[in-house]
Amino acid sequence: MSAENALSRARAHAPEHYDAVVLSSFGGPEGQDDVLPFLRNVTKGRGIPDERLEEVATHYRANGGVSPINAQNRALRSALEAELLGRGLSVPVLWANRNWAPYVADVVRECHARGLRKLLVLATSAYSSYSGCRQYREDYGVALEELGLADEMQVDKVHQYYDSEGFVQPFVEGLREGLAQVRDRLGADGGRIAVLFCTHSIPTTDAEASGPARMDFEEGSAYVAQHLAVARTVLERVGPEELGDHTWDLVYQSRSGPPQVPWLEPDVNDALEELAERGVAGVVLVPLGFVSDHMEVKWDLDMEALETCERLGLPAVRTPTAGTHPAFVAGLADLVEQRVAGRAAPPRLSACAEGTWFDDCAPDCCVKVLRGATGPRPTIAQRPQGEPLPVALDEAGEVRWS
Repeated sequence: MSAENALSRARAHAPEHYDAVVLSSFGGPEGQDDVLPFLRNVTKGRGIPDERLEEVATHYRANGGVSPINAQNRALRSALEAELLGRGLSVPVLWANRNWAPYVADVVRECHARGLRKLLVLATSAYSSYSGCRQYREDYGVALEELGLADEMQVDKVHQYYDSEGFVQPFVEGLREGLAQVRDRLGADGGRIAVLFCTHSIPTTDAEASGPARMDFEEGSAYVAQHLAVARTVLERVGPEELGDHTWDLVYQSRSGPPQVPWLEPDVNDALEELAERGVAGVVLVPLGFVSDHMEVKWDLDMEALETCERLGLPAVRTPTAGTHPAFVAGLADLVEQRVAGRAAPPRLSACAEGTWFDDCAPDCCVKVLRGATGPRPTIAQRPQGEPLPVALDEAGEVRWS
């Protein structure tokens, strides 16, 4: 059951008056001519030749060179702006990307030209990791510094929302429907169903660095622990009666980079092979790590993983992502309202006992040393060096600092 606690309140940033909300995402190509330039942006500084990039480009080429993420973000931006307006909060919701137009720096420059000085960033990533949180904070920090606007603008960021009601509920509904569909296909024979919660693999070094260094997390990683917490919450809410005879696991997909660099495992396709050997009758794939049905979901799950299931003779269903589900859009609006001064803000609810994530991250949170870097990159939404974090509750239920 979700609850507001002292830990959630202690992690809150004081409400502010913001001039705009900026939905911030990864970006993607809009046509065939965009594919290689986009992939060069994604892999900038890694020295990957175009011949290698063309191997990845086939995913986009097969879709006309268009990433689904752009249309999905446009739809989410419009839905969120309408939801906020319906609540009487007339604030523009803009859209900015890391790797393709509209670029973060261009949007920051445009905001300054329009007189918008205080921005609230909302990333399309629910979990804590370098690429999912800190890199967005760095994107804006670098943009402000390079544009010479660090002293003229304030940019804050909404905390990671993996445990929010609006994010969790669509997966609960999806799992219920997915279980029913697989059981219908199995018929009277029935059998054990595997529920695989799928998320993007990341290098194990990034996983271990996720979250503040001073905090202990399950399996040594905030990224992994957060996914496990959400998976267990989803299973609990679906309940044993609807789950029936089942097994479940957290699996990973979409790894890239040199094979000698360890990434989180097991891979979803390897897990499916093992499940078939164990005699599982059917599979429900739950894309727990993703906000929308972008290319990694469409290709790696709908194409590759479901093809693996078909080859293995496993009836399988991939459940929807949150997308523009009304509960998700309303949940994002709640997150914005919690940060806006003068609002009767919704409570800071968390599906996890640890409370909601930090509005302002620790300096050592999700740190990654980039190739060629001479020092840490500028960031936004960061606590001052040495300022303590609320990390636990004492026996009286009050925040204990460390």
